[in-house]
Amino acid sequence: MFKTFVASALLISCASAISSFDSYKKSQKSNFTQEKSQFSDYKKAQQKAFSSYIKELEKYWKKPIMTSKKKLVSYAKDKKSRTIIDFGHNRLTIETLAKETQEAEQKLSLALVQAVTFNTEDFYNNDEFEQQLAKIEASHKIATPKIDAEPVLAPIFFKEQPTKKSLYHFVKHNITPEKIQIQKSSKIKTDKVYTLTISLPKDATIKRSFIYYEDVKREATRQQIPLALVFAIIHSESSFNPMARSYVPAYGLMQIVPRTAGIDAYYHLYKKKRLVGSSYLYNSKNNIKMGSAYLHVLYYKYLHHIKNPTSRLYCTIAAYNTGAGNVARAFVGTNDTYRAAQMINRLTPEEVYTRLLKDLRYSEAKRYLMKVRKRMKLYKKIYES
Repeated sequence: MFKTFVASALLISCASAISSFDSYKKSQKSNFTQEKSQFSDYKKAQQKAFSSYIKELEKYWKKPIMTSKKKLVSYAKDKKSRTIIDFGHNRLTIETLAKETQEAEQKLSLALVQAVTFNTEDFYNNDEFEQQLAKIEASHKIATPKIDAEPVLAPIFFKEQPTKKSLYHFVKHNITPEKIQIQKSSKIKTDKVYTLTISLPKDATIKRSFIYYEDVKREATRQQIPLALVFAIIHSESSFNPMARSYVPAYGLMQIVPRTAGIDAYYHLYKKKRLVGSSYLYNSKNNIKMGSAYLHVLYYKYLHHIKNPTSRLYCTIAAYNTGAGNVARAFVGTNDTYRAAQMINRLTPEEVYTRLLKDLRYSEAKRYLMKVRKRMKLYKKIYES
Protein backbone atom coordinates (compact mmCIF):
# COMPACT_ATOMS: atom_id res chain seq x y z
CA MET A 1 0.00 0.00 0.00
CA PHE A 2 2.81 2.36 0.97
CA LYS A 3 4.72 1.49 -2.21
CA THR A 4 1.62 2.15 -4.30
CA PHE A 5 1.14 5.50 -2.55
CA VAL A 6 4.80 6.46 -3.12
CA ALA A 7 4.64 5.40 -6.76
CA SER A 8 1.48 7.41 -7.29
CA ALA A 9 3.00 10.41 -5.55
CA LEU A 10 6.12 10.16 -7.72
CA LEU A 11 4.02 9.96 -10.88
CA ILE A 12 1.99 12.99 -9.84
CA SER A 13 5.19 14.80 -8.86
CA CYS A 14 6.90 13.97 -12.17
CA ALA A 15 3.81 14.91 -14.16
CA SER A 16 3.65 18.17 -12.24
CA ALA A 17 7.38 18.81 -12.83
CA ILE A 18 7.04 18.07 -16.55
CA SER A 19 3.99 20.30 -16.73
CA SER A 20 5.85 23.05 -14.86
CA PHE A 21 8.88 22.71 -17.14
CA ASP A 22 6.69 22.80 -20.24
CA SER A 23 4.98 25.88 -18.88
CA TYR A 24 8.38 27.42 -18.18
CA LYS A 25 9.57 26.70 -21.73
CA LYS A 26 6.39 28.16 -23.20
CA SER A 27 6.78 31.18 -20.96
CA GLN A 28 10.42 31.66 -22.04
CA LYS A 29 9.47 31.29 -25.71
CA SER A 30 6.57 33.71 -25.27
CA ASN A 31 8.80 36.24 -23.48
CA PHE A 32 11.47 35.99 -26.18
CA THR A 33 8.90 36.32 -28.98
CA GLN A 34 7.67 39.45 -27.24
CA GLU A 35 11.27 40.72 -26.95
CA LYS A 36 11.83 40.11 -30.69
CA SER A 37 8.70 42.11 -31.44
CA GLN A 38 9.94 44.91 -29.18
CA PHE A 39 13.34 44.80 -30.92
CA SER A 40 11.66 45.09 -34.31
CA ASP A 41 9.80 48.19 -33.09
CA TYR A 42 13.06 49.49 -31.64
CA LYS A 43 14.82 49.09 -35.01
CA LYS A 44 12.04 51.01 -36.77
CA ALA A 45 12.35 53.79 -34.19
CA GLN A 46 16.13 53.78 -34.75
CA GLN A 47 15.73 54.10 -38.52
CA LYS A 48 13.25 56.95 -38.08
CA ALA A 49 15.70 58.76 -35.75
CA PHE A 50 18.54 58.15 -38.23
CA SER A 51 16.58 59.65 -41.14
CA SER A 52 15.58 62.63 -39.03
CA TYR A 53 19.19 63.23 -37.91
CA ILE A 54 20.52 62.99 -41.49
CA LYS A 55 17.98 65.62 -42.62
CA GLU A 56 19.18 67.89 -39.83
CA LEU A 57 22.83 67.44 -40.91
CA GLU A 58 21.93 68.14 -44.53
CA LYS A 59 21.14 71.71 -43.54
CA TYR A 60 24.88 72.20 -42.99
CA TRP A 61 26.74 69.51 -44.95
CA LYS A 62 26.48 68.49 -48.59
CA LYS A 63 27.42 64.96 -47.61
CA PRO A 64 26.59 63.94 -44.01
CA ILE A 65 28.98 61.30 -42.64
CA MET A 66 28.01 58.94 -39.84
CA THR A 67 29.96 56.53 -37.65
CA SER A 68 30.64 53.23 -39.43
CA LYS A 69 32.67 50.07 -38.80
CA LYS A 70 36.04 51.78 -38.95
CA LYS A 71 35.14 55.46 -38.59
CA LEU A 72 34.13 57.33 -35.47
CA VAL A 73 32.31 60.54 -36.42
CA SER A 74 31.45 63.23 -33.89
CA TYR A 75 29.51 66.43 -34.60
CA ALA A 76 29.61 69.60 -32.49
CA LYS A 77 26.41 70.70 -30.77
CA ASP A 78 25.73 73.28 -33.48
CA LYS A 79 26.54 70.63 -36.14
CA LYS A 80 28.88 73.08 -37.89
CA SER A 81 32.04 71.14 -36.98
CA ARG A 82 32.74 67.43 -37.26
CA THR A 83 35.58 65.11 -36.29
CA ILE A 84 36.22 61.95 -38.32
CA ILE A 85 38.60 59.37 -36.84
CA ASP A 86 39.34 56.88 -39.62
CA PHE A 87 40.79 53.87 -37.81
CA GLY A 88 41.04 51.86 -41.02
CA HIS A 89 43.29 54.40 -42.76
CA ASN A 90 44.93 55.89 -39.63
CA ARG A 91 43.67 59.37 -40.32
CA LEU A 92 42.09 62.15 -38.26
CA THR A 93 40.04 64.72 -40.17
CA ILE A 94 38.36 67.78 -38.66
CA GLU A 95 36.05 69.96 -40.73
CA THR A 96 34.35 73.18 -39.71
CA LEU A 97 32.12 75.79 -41.30
CA ALA A 98 33.27 79.35 -40.71
CA LYS A 99 33.09 82.81 -42.28
CA GLU A 100 36.80 83.54 -42.03
CA THR A 101 40.15 81.92 -41.18
CA GLN A 102 40.54 83.18 -37.61
CA GLU A 103 37.15 81.79 -36.60
CA ALA A 104 37.98 78.50 -38.34
CA GLU A 105 41.32 78.15 -36.54
CA GLN A 106 39.63 78.65 -33.16
CA LYS A 107 36.98 76.02 -33.94
CA LEU A 108 39.53 73.57 -35.35
CA SER A 109 41.73 74.01 -32.26
CA LEU A 110 38.85 73.23 -29.89
CA ALA A 111 37.79 70.21 -31.94
CA LEU A 112 41.37 68.91 -32.09
CA VAL A 113 41.80 69.13 -28.30
CA GLN A 114 38.53 67.24 -27.84
CA ALA A 115 39.50 64.62 -30.41
CA VAL A 116 42.78 63.72 -28.68
CA THR A 117 41.49 63.94 -25.08
CA PHE A 118 37.96 62.52 -25.31
CA ASN A 119 37.39 58.99 -24.03
CA THR A 120 34.66 56.64 -25.24
CA GLU A 121 32.19 57.92 -22.66
CA ASP A 122 32.82 61.53 -23.79
CA PHE A 123 32.25 60.66 -27.45
CA TYR A 124 29.06 58.78 -26.57
CA ASN A 125 27.64 61.52 -24.34
CA ASN A 126 28.58 64.21 -26.88
CA ASP A 127 26.85 62.39 -29.75
CA GLU A 128 23.33 63.73 -30.20
CA PHE A 129 22.28 60.79 -32.36
CA GLU A 130 23.52 58.20 -29.85
CA GLN A 131 21.67 60.03 -27.08
CA GLN A 132 18.49 59.78 -29.15
CA LEU A 133 19.10 56.05 -29.56
CA ALA A 134 19.66 55.67 -25.80
CA LYS A 135 16.22 57.17 -25.14
CA ILE A 136 14.69 54.81 -27.70
CA GLU A 137 16.40 51.83 -26.03
CA ALA A 138 15.15 52.88 -22.61
CA SER A 139 11.58 53.27 -23.88
CA HIS A 140 11.75 49.76 -25.39
CA LYS A 141 13.23 48.25 -22.19
CA ILE A 142 16.52 47.31 -23.87
CA ALA A 143 19.58 47.19 -21.61
CA THR A 144 21.55 50.46 -21.57
CA PRO A 145 24.66 50.02 -19.40
CA LYS A 146 27.21 52.72 -18.73
CA ILE A 147 29.78 53.20 -21.49
CA ASP A 148 33.39 52.54 -20.42
CA ALA A 149 35.52 55.70 -20.13
CA GLU A 150 38.49 54.40 -22.15
CA PRO A 151 40.99 56.57 -24.05
CA VAL A 152 40.67 56.71 -27.82
CA LEU A 153 43.46 58.81 -29.36
CA ALA A 154 45.47 60.03 -26.33
CA PRO A 155 47.66 56.86 -26.09
CA ILE A 156 48.48 57.20 -29.79
CA PHE A 157 49.77 60.79 -29.64
CA PHE A 158 51.04 61.10 -26.05
CA LYS A 159 53.24 58.85 -23.94
CA GLU A 160 51.60 60.18 -20.77
CA GLN A 161 48.32 61.85 -19.87
CA PRO A 162 48.38 65.09 -21.91
CA THR A 163 48.80 68.33 -19.94
CA LYS A 164 47.63 71.82 -20.94
CA LYS A 165 51.18 72.59 -22.04
CA SER A 166 51.56 69.46 -24.18
CA LEU A 167 48.13 70.07 -25.72
CA TYR A 168 49.04 73.68 -26.51
CA HIS A 169 52.20 72.58 -28.36
CA PHE A 170 50.31 69.78 -30.13
CA VAL A 171 47.63 72.18 -31.40
CA LYS A 172 50.19 74.86 -32.36
CA HIS A 173 52.16 72.27 -34.35
CA ASN A 174 49.09 71.02 -36.26
CA ILE A 175 46.93 74.12 -36.73
CA THR A 176 48.98 75.94 -39.37
CA PRO A 177 47.85 77.70 -42.59
CA GLU A 178 49.60 75.18 -44.82
CA LYS A 179 47.79 72.26 -43.16
CA ILE A 180 44.30 73.75 -43.50
CA GLN A 181 42.42 73.29 -46.77
CA ILE A 182 39.63 75.71 -47.69
CA GLN A 183 36.61 74.95 -49.87
CA LYS A 184 34.44 77.86 -50.87
CA SER A 185 31.33 75.78 -51.49
CA SER A 186 29.14 75.15 -48.44
CA LYS A 187 25.45 74.54 -47.71
CA ILE A 188 25.55 77.85 -45.84
CA LYS A 189 26.33 80.53 -48.42
CA THR A 190 28.15 82.81 -45.99
CA ASP A 191 30.47 80.02 -44.75
CA LYS A 192 33.46 78.15 -46.17
CA VAL A 193 34.53 74.60 -45.30
CA TYR A 194 37.90 74.46 -43.47
CA THR A 195 39.52 71.03 -43.28
CA LEU A 196 42.44 69.79 -41.17
CA THR A 197 43.84 66.29 -41.79
CA ILE A 198 46.39 64.61 -39.52
CA SER A 199 47.93 61.20 -40.14
CA LEU A 200 47.94 58.89 -37.13
CA PRO A 201 51.22 57.11 -36.32
CA LYS A 202 51.81 53.90 -38.27
CA ASP A 203 51.59 51.83 -35.08
CA ALA A 204 48.29 53.45 -34.00
CA THR A 205 46.29 50.22 -34.35
CA ILE A 206 48.73 48.22 -32.24
CA LYS A 207 48.82 50.96 -29.60
CA ARG A 208 45.03 50.87 -29.43
CA SER A 209 45.08 47.11 -28.97
CA PHE A 210 47.02 47.58 -25.71
CA ILE A 211 43.97 49.33 -24.21
CA TYR A 212 41.96 46.10 -24.45
CA TYR A 213 44.65 43.58 -23.56
CA GLU A 214 43.35 42.67 -20.08
CA ASP A 215 39.76 42.22 -21.28
CA VAL A 216 40.81 40.14 -24.28
CA LYS A 217 43.15 37.98 -22.19
CA ARG A 218 40.44 37.32 -19.59
CA GLU A 219 37.71 36.40 -22.07
CA ALA A 220 39.97 34.37 -24.37
CA THR A 221 41.09 32.32 -21.37
CA ARG A 222 37.53 31.94 -20.11
CA GLN A 223 36.24 30.79 -23.51
CA GLN A 224 39.30 28.60 -24.28
CA ILE A 225 40.12 30.33 -27.55
CA PRO A 226 43.42 31.86 -28.73
CA LEU A 227 44.07 35.40 -27.53
CA ALA A 228 45.55 36.21 -30.94
CA LEU A 229 42.27 35.16 -32.58
CA VAL A 230 40.22 37.68 -30.57
CA PHE A 231 42.66 40.50 -31.37
CA ALA A 232 42.71 39.58 -35.07
CA ILE A 233 38.90 39.55 -35.17
CA ILE A 234 38.69 42.99 -33.51
CA HIS A 235 41.32 44.38 -35.89
CA SER A 236 39.46 43.01 -38.91
CA GLU A 237 35.97 43.99 -37.75
CA SER A 238 36.53 47.52 -36.45
CA SER A 239 40.25 48.41 -36.32
CA PHE A 240 39.60 48.96 -32.58
CA ASN A 241 36.80 51.49 -33.10
CA PRO A 242 34.84 51.08 -29.82
CA MET A 243 31.71 52.73 -31.27
CA ALA A 244 31.75 50.89 -34.59
CA ARG A 245 28.33 50.65 -36.23
CA SER A 246 27.39 48.97 -39.51
CA TYR A 247 24.22 48.77 -41.58
CA VAL A 248 23.55 45.08 -40.65
CA PRO A 249 23.21 46.37 -37.85
CA ALA A 250 26.27 45.26 -35.89
CA TYR A 251 27.89 47.13 -33.02
CA GLY A 252 31.17 47.69 -31.20
CA LEU A 253 34.68 46.29 -31.35
CA MET A 254 33.72 42.78 -32.48
CA GLN A 255 30.68 43.89 -34.52
CA ILE A 256 28.04 41.84 -32.73
CA VAL A 257 24.72 41.44 -34.55
CA PRO A 258 22.03 41.48 -31.81
CA ARG A 259 19.57 39.10 -33.50
CA THR A 260 22.09 36.38 -34.45
CA ALA A 261 25.49 36.22 -32.75
CA GLY A 262 24.14 38.35 -29.89
CA ILE A 263 21.42 35.82 -29.03
CA ASP A 264 23.79 32.81 -29.20
CA ALA A 265 26.51 34.54 -27.16
CA TYR A 266 24.14 35.84 -24.48
CA TYR A 267 22.55 32.39 -24.09
CA HIS A 268 25.97 30.75 -23.80
CA LEU A 269 27.00 33.24 -21.11
CA TYR A 270 23.80 33.56 -19.09
CA LYS A 271 21.64 30.57 -20.11
CA LYS A 272 18.75 32.68 -21.29
CA LYS A 273 17.82 34.31 -24.56
CA ARG A 274 17.94 38.06 -24.66
CA LEU A 275 18.25 40.77 -27.26
CA VAL A 276 20.67 43.56 -26.46
CA GLY A 277 20.93 47.01 -28.01
CA SER A 278 23.70 49.22 -29.33
CA SER A 279 24.72 50.87 -26.06
CA TYR A 280 25.13 47.43 -24.42
CA LEU A 281 27.57 46.52 -27.19
CA TYR A 282 29.43 49.85 -27.17
CA ASN A 283 30.57 48.86 -23.69
CA SER A 284 33.91 47.25 -24.62
CA LYS A 285 33.86 44.72 -21.78
CA ASN A 286 30.41 43.50 -22.84
CA ASN A 287 31.44 43.43 -26.48
CA ILE A 288 34.63 41.43 -25.97
CA LYS A 289 32.79 39.06 -23.65
CA MET A 290 30.01 38.52 -26.21
CA GLY A 291 32.36 38.21 -29.19
CA SER A 292 34.60 35.71 -27.41
CA ALA A 293 31.55 33.73 -26.29
CA TYR A 294 30.31 33.57 -29.89
CA LEU A 295 33.70 32.28 -31.06
CA HIS A 296 33.42 29.58 -28.37
CA VAL A 297 29.92 28.65 -29.61
CA LEU A 298 31.17 28.35 -33.19
CA TYR A 299 34.31 26.37 -32.35
CA TYR A 300 33.01 24.06 -29.61
CA LYS A 301 29.35 23.63 -30.63
CA TYR A 302 28.41 24.43 -34.23
CA LEU A 303 31.66 23.07 -35.69
CA HIS A 304 32.67 20.56 -32.99
CA HIS A 305 32.55 17.57 -35.39
CA ILE A 306 35.65 18.92 -37.19
CA LYS A 307 38.52 16.97 -35.60
CA ASN A 308 41.64 18.89 -36.60
CA PRO A 309 41.92 22.03 -34.44
CA THR A 310 43.53 24.10 -37.21
CA SER A 311 40.88 23.10 -39.75
CA ARG A 312 38.20 23.95 -37.20
CA LEU A 313 39.87 27.30 -36.52
CA TYR A 314 39.76 28.26 -40.21
CA CYS A 315 36.09 27.31 -40.38
CA THR A 316 35.37 29.26 -37.19
CA ILE A 317 36.98 32.41 -38.61
CA ALA A 318 34.93 32.13 -41.80
CA ALA A 319 31.76 31.36 -39.81
CA TYR A 320 32.23 34.47 -37.65
CA ASN A 321 31.87 36.51 -40.84
CA THR A 322 29.38 34.53 -42.89
CA GLY A 323 27.74 31.95 -40.58
CA ALA A 324 28.36 28.23 -40.00
CA GLY A 325 25.76 27.30 -42.63
CA ASN A 326 27.63 29.11 -45.39
CA VAL A 327 30.86 27.41 -44.32
CA ALA A 328 29.14 24.03 -44.70
CA ARG A 329 27.89 25.04 -48.16
CA ALA A 330 31.49 25.49 -49.32
CA PHE A 331 32.00 21.73 -48.82
CA VAL A 332 28.64 19.96 -49.34
CA GLY A 333 26.37 22.52 -51.00
CA THR A 334 23.96 22.66 -48.04
CA ASN A 335 24.09 24.15 -44.54
CA ASP A 336 24.49 20.69 -42.96
CA THR A 337 27.53 21.23 -40.70
CA TYR A 338 27.72 17.53 -39.72
CA ARG A 339 28.00 16.35 -43.34
CA ALA A 340 30.50 19.11 -44.06
CA ALA A 341 32.61 18.01 -41.09
CA GLN A 342 32.88 14.47 -42.51
CA MET A 343 34.39 15.87 -45.71
CA ILE A 344 36.59 18.37 -43.85
CA ASN A 345 37.98 15.54 -41.70
CA ARG A 346 39.37 13.90 -44.84
CA LEU A 347 41.34 17.03 -45.75
CA THR A 348 44.51 18.61 -44.39
CA PRO A 349 44.18 22.06 -42.75
CA GLU A 350 45.79 23.72 -45.79
CA GLU A 351 43.37 21.92 -48.09
CA VAL A 352 40.49 23.15 -45.93
CA TYR A 353 41.83 26.71 -46.09
CA THR A 354 42.23 26.50 -49.89
CA ARG A 355 38.71 25.07 -50.28
CA LEU A 356 37.23 27.89 -48.21
CA LEU A 357 39.02 30.52 -50.30
CA LYS A 358 37.75 28.85 -53.46
CA ASP A 359 34.17 27.94 -52.56
CA LEU A 360 32.92 30.28 -49.84
CA ARG A 361 29.76 31.93 -51.15
CA TYR A 362 30.85 35.55 -50.66
CA SER A 363 34.10 37.28 -51.63
CA GLU A 364 33.99 39.30 -48.40
CA ALA A 365 34.20 36.09 -46.34
CA LYS A 366 37.21 34.92 -48.37
CA ARG A 367 39.05 38.21 -47.80
CA TYR A 368 38.06 38.10 -44.14
CA LEU A 369 39.58 34.65 -43.64
CA MET A 370 42.86 35.75 -45.24
CA LYS A 371 43.06 38.94 -43.16
CA VAL A 372 42.31 37.25 -39.84
CA ARG A 373 44.79 34.41 -40.41
CA LYS A 374 47.51 36.93 -41.29
CA ARG A 375 46.69 39.16 -38.30
CA MET A 376 46.64 36.22 -35.91
CA LYS A 377 50.34 35.74 -36.64
CA LEU A 378 50.96 39.42 -35.87
CA TYR A 379 49.15 39.39 -32.51
CA LYS A 380 50.61 36.05 -31.55
CA LYS A 381 54.06 37.57 -32.05
CA ILE A 382 53.15 40.66 -29.97
CA TYR A 383 51.25 39.04 -27.09
CA GLU A 384 52.21 35.37 -26.97
CA SER A 385 55.94 35.37 -27.77
